[in-house]
Amino acid sequence: MILAPDLAGALRAAGLCNGQALSFHHNLRNGDGVLNATLAAAEALGVGALEVMPSSVFPVHAPLAGQIARGVVAGLRTAYIAGPVAGALGGLARPGVLTTHGGRARDVESGRARPDIAVIAAAMADRAGNLTGLSGAQAFGPMGYAQPDAAHARHVIAVTDCLVDTLPVAPAIPGAQVDQVVVLDRIGAAAGIASGTTRITEDADGMRIADMAAQLVACSGAMRDGFNFQTGAGGVSLAVAARLGDLMAQAGVTGGFASGGITAPLVALHRARLFARLRDVQCFDLEAVESLRRDPGHTAMSASDYAHPDRADAVVNALDAVILGAAEVDLAFNVNVTTGSDGRILGGSGGHADCAAGAGLCVIVTRRAARGASRIVDRVACVTTPGRDVDAVVTEAGVAVNPARPELAARARAAGLPVVTLEEMRAGLPLPPRCRKDGPVVAVCEYRDGQVIDQVRAQDGG
Repeated sequence: MILAPDLAGALRAAGLCNGQALSFHHNLRNGDGVLNATLAAAEALGVGALEVMPSSVFPVHAPLAGQIARGVVAGLRTAYIAGPVAGALGGLARPGVLTTHGGRARDVESGRARPDIAVIAAAMADRAGNLTGLSGAQAFGPMGYAQPDAAHARHVIAVTDCLVDTLPVAPAIPGAQVDQVVVLDRIGAAAGIASGTTRITEDADGMRIADMAAQLVACSGAMRDGFNFQTGAGGVSLAVAARLGDLMAQAGVTGGFASGGITAPLVALHRARLFARLRDVQCFDLEAVESLRRDPGHTAMSASDYAHPDRADAVVNALDAVILGAAEVDLAFNVNVTTGSDGRILGGSGGHADCAAGAGLCVIVTRRAARGASRIVDRVACVTTPGRDVDAVVTEAGVAVNPARPELAARARAAGLPVVTLEEMRAGLPLPPRCRKDGPVVAVCEYRDGQVIDQVRAQDGG
């Protein structure tokens, strides 16, 4: 391992040249400073036409939009994109590629989309190149999205703001996989891993949705001793987790593991011994970081362990139930979390399609309307997760069960839940304005198996 003087020197030593692929991980989420610093150094070196492969893109990465416009970046592959960069994809030399977290891990490991240089933010590194996200001033938790890159990139540059002689914890990435270490004054701000979306909803409609969704999981038969569970980090999804904990306690049920991006509400369920273990690919708040640091029942996993579509032992395949959100749902139960109804990118699959495909029960929770228009539409603007993988949709208007699951509908009715159709859910609400379908393609959306499931097209005004 070489201690490089700065990022520019490390990139030169790595042999960076035009057209190469650089990867980054997003375990620092909206607190990341490493992607911006690295691409600024690459631009200063006069390198261009780069393929950038961050596992996710956040508003903090806004400078990337300018680098796309200037030709420094020609291609982008990611599982999630939010903020100014989402509106800049039309400036790419070729359409961006939106993957799933599991699909990205598979692509890196198989060589389908292998980075030339992986640039890996580490909260702490030692002089042998061992890396961790659990110690240091900006400790952020697991390094699950960086692990496939570290193992398979041609060259690995670690970037840290805390270099020590020896790590005080076991490394997330061993020094044998690291070629160079760069020390910056600051890799970012770990506080940026949390956001407003990771707070439990408290409004009446949200709590009604959460209560019905938790009851649906309970009556489905999934809620039994040893059952495994995951929820998204949205406010309603987190409320489902809390309500499900109440039902588990009342029934005397102890789950096996809760998984995914771990949040304080899931930590609370684990501490209450309602789930024996937590399996963590990224922390969504600092309480989760602290839990992972101190609790042996809370363990980290790689993106490949989590959701690799070709691995039978992937954690998503062991899920008995998952709670996920939606921007739109259509009458065929297809779900869109990639764009708004207007076609503008607002996120991406992340682990959405991976979990829906793997779980025994996939429940979508969403409010019936946004900005006065129905979220239940004839056809979603972009298919993120196909309807065949969705078992039920819960809004404040009731529970809509996929016709392919008649036994689930029967159980829901027997439990006294209001079972309705998607058409009934949207009754009385106007449909939202629809997006253009004739603009140039700015991104292709890949399902977890690598097949193109949909496309995102440029919209008027952006």
